[in-house]
Amino acid sequence: MANDKKKNSEETGKQDKAPTHIVYHVVGYDNGNKANWTRAGAAWAHKDGEGFNVALNLFPVDGRLVIRTRKEDEPDQENKD
Repeated sequence: MANDKKKNSEETGKQDKAPTHIVYHVVGYDNGNKANWTRAGAAWAHKDGEGFNVALNLFPVDGRLVIRTRKEDEPDQENKD
C-alpha cells in the first residue's frame, strides 16, 4: 500500500511535505479601500527552482492570484488530518 501512495504522489505531483508557498485570491483595492485577501491554496517549489506545483481550494473568476513564501509559523491547511 505504501507503494500505491508513492505512485499516486508522483503521478499528481503533490508533495508529502509542507508547502513552500501559500496562494491567495486577491480582489479589490478600489477608491482607497483595502484589497480582500482569501487563502486559495498552496504551492510547492520544484527542486530545480524553475516552477511550482499548485493546489487550489477554489477557482477564482475575478481578481488575481498571489503566491507568497510560507512563513514557518503559518499553519499548513493543505495537510491537516
